[in-house]
Amino acid sequence: MKTYNVGIIGATGMVGQRFITLLAEHPWFNIKILAASSRSAGKKYTEAVGNRWAMTVEIPEKVKDMVILDATADIEKIASQVDFVFCAVDMKKDEIRALEEAYAKAECPVVSNNSAHRHTKDVPMIVPEINPEHAEIIAAQRKRLGTKRGFVSVKSNCSLQSYVPALHPLMKYGIKEVLACTYQAISGAGKTFETWPEMVDNLIPYIGGEEEKSEIEPLKIWGKIEGDEIVDAVSPAITTQCLRVPVSDGHTAAVFVRFENKPTIEQIKEDWKNFKGEPQELELPSAPKQFLNYFEEDNRPQAKSERNLEGGMAVSMGRLREDSQYDYKFVCLSHNTLRGAAGGAVLMAELLAAKGYFD
Repeated sequence: MKTYNVGIIGATGMVGQRFITLLAEHPWFNIKILAASSRSAGKKYTEAVGNRWAMTVEIPEKVKDMVILDATADIEKIASQVDFVFCAVDMKKDEIRALEEAYAKAECPVVSNNSAHRHTKDVPMIVPEINPEHAEIIAAQRKRLGTKRGFVSVKSNCSLQSYVPALHPLMKYGIKEVLACTYQAISGAGKTFETWPEMVDNLIPYIGGEEEKSEIEPLKIWGKIEGDEIVDAVSPAITTQCLRVPVSDGHTAAVFVRFENKPTIEQIKEDWKNFKGEPQELELPSAPKQFLNYFEEDNRPQAKSERNLEGGMAVSMGRLREDSQYDYKFVCLSHNTLRGAAGGAVLMAELLAAKGYFD
């Protein structure tokens, strides 16, 4: 595989920081450009990020002295030096949509961690193991934008990265209804316990916009390309509650599911064990070898012990059992800033690179 020069737009934020740690030694992607707001532009990265560096590893040497460019004012300059960009900015949604399309129209593909384009009908929202075929809509998007290379692709919300992969291999049994309660780590809000001491010994039963995303976005992931747009699936019916809990990293979900054709517990476990997607078949650098992992112990999965499984890119399940109202219930866990955010975007970029979309 050739090497691609990449930019990170929003490099000083928590997800931008995670992109830096994942890409510092990446075999395919070379960090060429870091960009952020005008407040950070012109500063060296270490100066711009200051004491806001939230990763558990040190800032990689290769980016410490890189001078930050202006994410908005320097689009043409950035586009001329990179093959594509990762985008994780903190702006209003209409501003993000405009920014990402400006990069695309400058013939610079965008792999976005933002939510602004998730419901744009010709923008693929890809979980690489689940709906890699949605990349085919890029041709229609390029036609709309009038571009040859430029396009926008997005990853889905972090809250559904734990339970949607667990449900996907079971869709063949006709999933009718899903209830999912997610217990979400503070890093999902871009926080640490140092910056959010109110979360210590606390639980907040509301995360703005999260439940709507968790109920609607899976239907786009399971949707189909029809003409020049992705048409959402009409089922299953999904209802969610999303709570913020005092955990640093790792989103847990308690899932209840009802089927048209109820499988056995043994069938479900076997389906999880055997499930592979294109990332595993293509042996992409960030792909977990075993994507779905079931734990027989009653007290697993736990955030501390399972969130970093396979570099934080695997999904863990446990406590599968029959339910008195639904058919089955189980618990699952994923790392929200790795599989759920930057890592998921890097894996999507690897998939797009392997399919030639950056060439």
